[in-house]
Amino acid sequence: MVHFFKQSFDYDHDWTTVSKGVWQKYPNPYSAHVISVDVLDRSIDPETGIIRTERMIGCKQSAPKWVVKFLGGSEDAFVREVSFVDPQTSRTTITTVNLSLSQYMTVLEHIDYVPSPSNPLSKTLFRQTAEIQARMTKWKSLGDKLESWSAERFRSNAVLGRQGFEHVLRMLCEGQEQKAEA
Repeated sequence: MVHFFKQSFDYDHDWTTVSKGVWQKYPNPYSAHVISVDVLDRSIDPETGIIRTERMIGCKQSAPKWVVKFLGGSEDAFVREVSFVDPQTSRTTITTVNLSLSQYMTVLEHIDYVPSPSNPLSKTLFRQTAEIQARMTKWKSLGDKLESWSAERFRSNAVLGRQGFEHVLRMLCEGQEQKAEA
């Protein structure tokens, strides 16, 4: 069984500010589990101007210790993130997938930032979907429990992610205001 997560809302910041904030999202006080962010590749398409970035995000996972021990993992987890920023269409898309323990479970996340239809000059629409799927055919009941736990964990982390990104955007705007006053 696959668990799905979906949410959308507006950030009270224009698309340019939000897109700048994406690169400064970590560290923040709401995402203490993120311990590293490494840029693996970045390129700009000379014809379209689209910026493609691939990053590796290192985390301390909070899975129950018995799950980590049973599956042979460690508390260190890694996520691959690929993003595209299209300045012509004002669209930022991000796809993430877990690399750690992916033979047992896959979490595939898609994020989209576009100017909000309600107020395109000062708000940004955020859309997020995630597919959470256990790959444990031999232990289906354990896989179902792991999937349910992971889906709930994703849901609670999404709340913290929003709070953390709002914090980053506030700091970014305050920094811009201070520069303008100087």
